[in-house]
Amino acid sequence: MLYNILSIAVYLLSFVASFYALSSVRFERFTDVRKPAKVQTLLLLLSMGLAYVVAQFLMSFVMWKAM
Repeated sequence: MLYNILSIAVYLLSFVASFYALSSVRFERFTDVRKPAKVQTLLLLLSMGLAYVVAQFLMSFVMWKAM
Protein backbone atom coordinates (compact mmCIF):
# COMPACT_ATOMS: atom_id res chain seq x y z
CA MET A 1 0.00 0.00 0.00
CA LEU A 2 2.79 2.41 0.90
CA TYR A 3 4.64 1.57 -2.33
CA ASN A 4 1.55 2.47 -4.39
CA ILE A 5 1.16 5.82 -2.67
CA LEU A 6 4.84 6.63 -3.07
CA SER A 7 4.85 5.65 -6.73
CA ILE A 8 1.83 7.87 -7.44
CA ALA A 9 3.57 10.74 -5.66
CA VAL A 10 6.74 10.16 -7.69
CA TYR A 11 4.74 10.12 -10.94
CA LEU A 12 2.92 13.33 -10.04
CA LEU A 13 6.08 15.15 -9.01
CA SER A 14 7.81 13.98 -12.17
CA PHE A 15 4.89 15.23 -14.25
CA VAL A 16 4.96 18.65 -12.61
CA ALA A 17 8.73 18.92 -13.03
CA SER A 18 8.66 17.82 -16.67
CA PHE A 19 5.75 20.13 -17.51
CA TYR A 20 7.64 23.00 -15.92
CA ALA A 21 10.82 22.13 -17.81
CA LEU A 22 9.07 21.70 -21.16
CA SER A 23 7.18 24.97 -20.77
CA SER A 24 10.48 26.78 -21.31
CA VAL A 25 10.85 25.25 -24.79
CA ARG A 26 9.70 27.64 -27.50
CA PHE A 27 7.32 25.40 -29.43
CA GLU A 28 6.08 28.28 -31.56
CA ARG A 29 9.31 28.13 -33.55
CA PHE A 30 8.49 24.77 -35.10
CA THR A 31 4.70 24.48 -34.71
CA ASP A 32 1.69 26.21 -36.19
CA VAL A 33 0.78 29.02 -33.81
CA ARG A 34 -2.70 29.28 -35.29
CA LYS A 35 -3.60 25.97 -33.60
CA PRO A 36 -2.76 26.44 -29.91
CA ALA A 37 -4.86 23.48 -28.76
CA LYS A 38 -2.63 21.09 -30.69
CA VAL A 39 0.51 22.68 -29.28
CA GLN A 40 -0.89 22.40 -25.75
CA THR A 41 -1.77 18.75 -26.38
CA LEU A 42 1.77 18.14 -27.62
CA LEU A 43 3.18 19.76 -24.48
CA LEU A 44 0.92 17.65 -22.28
CA LEU A 45 1.81 14.39 -24.03
CA LEU A 46 5.53 15.14 -24.04
CA SER A 47 5.46 15.97 -20.34
CA MET A 48 3.54 12.77 -19.58
CA GLY A 49 6.05 10.68 -21.50
CA LEU A 50 9.03 12.38 -19.89
CA ALA A 51 7.44 12.04 -16.45
CA TYR A 52 6.94 8.31 -16.98
CA VAL A 53 10.58 7.79 -17.96
CA VAL A 54 11.90 9.88 -15.07
CA ALA A 55 9.63 8.21 -12.51
CA GLN A 56 10.61 4.74 -13.72
CA PHE A 57 14.27 5.67 -13.46
CA LEU A 58 13.89 7.11 -9.95
CA MET A 59 11.91 4.17 -8.63
CA SER A 60 14.27 1.58 -10.12
CA PHE A 61 17.27 3.51 -8.81
CA VAL A 62 15.81 3.60 -5.29
CA MET A 63 14.91 -0.10 -5.43
CA TRP A 64 18.44 -0.94 -6.64
CA LYS A 65 19.96 1.05 -3.78
CA ALA A 66 17.66 -0.66 -1.25
CA MET A 67 18.94 -4.12 -2.19
